Amino acid sequence: MSRTLVAETAYYQTIEEFFVSRRGDPLFVSNSDWLLIHKWKTEGLPLRVVLRGIADALDGHAHSWSRRRKVGSLAFCRAEVEAARERWQRALQMGEEPGLDKRDQLLSLAEELLRATGLRDAAARLASDIAAELRQMAEAEPQHSLEARLQQREAELRAALTAQVDPELLSRHEAAIERDLAPYKERMPGKVLEQIREEARTRRLFEACGLPRLSLFAL
Repeated sequence: MSRTLVAETAYYQTIEEFFVSRRGDPLFVSNSDWLLIHKWKTEGLPLRVVLRGIADALDGHAHSWSRRRKVGSLAFCRAEVEAARERWQRALQMGEEPGLDKRDQLLSLAEELLRATGLRDAAARLASDIAAELRQMAEAEPQHSLEARLQQREAELRAALTAQVDPELLSRHEAAIERDLAPYKERMPGKVLEQIREEARTRRLFEACGLPRLSLFAL
């Protein structure tokens, strides 16, 4: 299976393709499976952690007494994905997450916020405030709520940007997003599609203003 993935559908489609290929069945995932992926994504679970859990679940199935029975749903992998989540969270607590240097990433995000051009008034002040907060976070002990706090601040910045951006630009963004989503509208539940729209709006708006997405994890 090979499709061109837009940024916001890549998480969903990569999981679908990996699960379908490992399961050995050409059928696409179901609506309930899309909603389970949606849950993992909204919880901020990195893509690599989900794929590790799926691989562990299907490897275990391949060596079990029930291996002749096909795995019918992504829900079969839920327990192993949760186990992979727990290992990931322990690694974060101990500062052992591969490829993640929290301090450097937070400082880099702060610098990018301060370098952004085209911000005015409330948006400019908010970007400066967030940069200062990120620098404080960089020197603090790791917190479970760090990613959630980044998402909250990103939402605040997006609201400020939306208030200052030309409505014509927002309209062009909407049209482009709908074109990108056209191939997926018949396959994904409305709840998932709306989340993808929101993420696409944020990405396009932040790119137009030269701003980084506020996250430590590439999902």
